[in-house]
Amino acid sequence: MASIKYKIYKNNSSAGVKGKYYARAFHDETVGLEELAEHMSNHNTPFSKGTIHGVLKDMVACVRELLLDSKKVKFDDLAIFSLGLTSKPADTSEDFTPSGNIVKAYINALGTGEISKKQLDVTARFKEVVEYNRGESNTSGTSNGGSTPSGGKTPSGGGTETPGGGDDHE
Repeated sequence: MASIKYKIYKNNSSAGVKGKYYARAFHDETVGLEELAEHMSNHNTPFSKGTIHGVLKDMVACVRELLLDSKKVKFDDLAIFSLGLTSKPADTSEDFTPSGNIVKAYINALGTGEISKKQLDVTARFKEVVEYNRGESNTSGTSNGGSTPSGGKTPSGGGTETPGGGDDHE
């Protein structure tokens, strides 16, 4: 069984408990649609990498279209995808305008079935990453692996998790 890789980092910001150590999920690779199609084609399927890739590209376009039409999209045993909004407050509902108050839209993903939080808590195995790709070493366990201590991302960083358990939206 695969293991979830993590790094240990020291929280130096005022978020969470300053000076304490936390785990942060480590991602050593991003798999795109083409790589996913190839991976899937290697799992005893009669479909070629190209066929699977085409279906996945169409799926992505359809998911985007449905999300932009205010629909949630559920993939059993994966996630329910939905859009979220960040907005600035208005004094009254009459003062609220989309162009003046809505700052951004983002995608939420809530794990379901085999990837639900409950299932991950039960089945996940963990492995600490002690070597870093950028020539850094983790002899003290305090490197933050390209992420800010508050859980935000630096331009070259991977996914992050805040000490409180929240995650960033891409």
